[in-house]
Amino acid sequence: MKTIIIIGAGPAGLGAGYELTKNLKNDYQIIIFEKENQVGGIAKTIEYNGYRFDLGGHRFFSKNDEIMNLWKNVLKEKFIKVKRLSRIYYKGKFYFYPIKPFNALLNLGLQESISIMLSWMKTKIKPKYPEISFEDWISNRFGKRLYEIFFKTYTEKVWGIPCRKISSDWAAQRIKGLSLLSLLKSSIFRQKKQKIKTLIEEFYYPELGPGMMWETFAKIIEENHGKVEINSSVEKIFLEGKRIKAIEVKNLITNSYKVIECEHLISSMPLREFIEKLVPSPNKQIIESAKSLNYRSFIVVGLIVNKKDIFPDNWIYIHSPEVLVGRIQNFKNWSKKMVQDINKTCLGLEYFCSEGDKFWLKPSAEVINIAKKELEILGFAKINEIEDGKVIKVEKAYPVYDENYKENVNKIREYLNSISNLQVIGRNGMHKYNNQDHSMITGILAARNILGESYDLWRVNVDAEYLEEIK
Repeated sequence: MKTIIIIGAGPAGLGAGYELTKNLKNDYQIIIFEKENQVGGIAKTIEYNGYRFDLGGHRFFSKNDEIMNLWKNVLKEKFIKVKRLSRIYYKGKFYFYPIKPFNALLNLGLQESISIMLSWMKTKIKPKYPEISFEDWISNRFGKRLYEIFFKTYTEKVWGIPCRKISSDWAAQRIKGLSLLSLLKSSIFRQKKQKIKTLIEEFYYPELGPGMMWETFAKIIEENHGKVEINSSVEKIFLEGKRIKAIEVKNLITNSYKVIECEHLISSMPLREFIEKLVPSPNKQIIESAKSLNYRSFIVVGLIVNKKDIFPDNWIYIHSPEVLVGRIQNFKNWSKKMVQDINKTCLGLEYFCSEGDKFWLKPSAEVINIAKKELEILGFAKINEIEDGKVIKVEKAYPVYDENYKENVNKIREYLNSISNLQVIGRNGMHKYNNQDHSMITGILAARNILGESYDLWRVNVDAEYLEEIK
């Protein structure tokens, strides 16, 4: 029996596995290899002493009806609707995010508000073109002063590099249709059909966290005679001419190895790793392009706090420069079933860093103490109210859109396109900042390409109209 191999059991890999096992049944052996000890990728849910932690907070929303209907059918009544409330915490005050101009101007005061409006008018008269950096893109739409207050600090916490070195592609992809003018219009005229993606006010969420969704998909795949093998790291990918011949897999529990031949390979492995594991190696230019791709990781500190209410938000962005934490999730406000005791609160403090840097290498006990102190500094809880903590490290969570990423990705993409039985999918597989719906779509379309259709996966999350074509 011929084998189709999928690397990675996140939303993209599970999407591919679901589509293939649903349609191929006994015609092929479908195997998904996942190096972690549970499925879901960065959308998995961690359970600790009866409390559940989401790795960053994963909203379930998509403009694509097929994906939304699929999610709803899989979890049914366990897929709950949640009202969105997310705010910015800056200088001891809360500001709505997406920004509500009148709320922001009221909190900032008359003098700062005048400065913001003058800065915005100046930008409208003389915008900066071409828009090369994140700073250029945001400043052109919000003015330089509002950019400095509400975008610069947090964005540089996340990426660890100056905003002027972050490509404008990231802003264009993540903040679609948003500007100060659109926000003003939205505040004054409450449109019945809101078209700005960033302004979504409600979403769906599995009652036991996002991992519940992906664990259910893994179960369906296995019921359809597919295999999902966790603790399995793909170590080598063997090329024969212009085809993938086989892969070498290491079982991380037994430290044993096996080589499996494949008819097709679908990979959501980080693009840099994929190139490094090819045998024989590509030419020097491709290797250098892969080495130049950068990633940002983060650490989630889950804290169990002996307080019933701390703040009403699903999450808040921390723009206060006196603390390192970048964002705080309040998981009880996503789903009541995320906490064991409804009179307590389960928070996730997110610290953005890079693998191997000073913060990444700190012992867990030290990181938990930092999180406790910062929560007290911010005024959300006293140290003696924090009962327990858990540190979770998330590698390669964000593909970095630096100044040279596009050129490097395009070179690798051209090279990979020459391999006839390979498709790369998902956020890290394509080095593309996809949401989980976009990642799942790339997996489903990759499966449909094997089934005889012809989709360009790189157009997903670029052309809005393209998503409507797959219904």
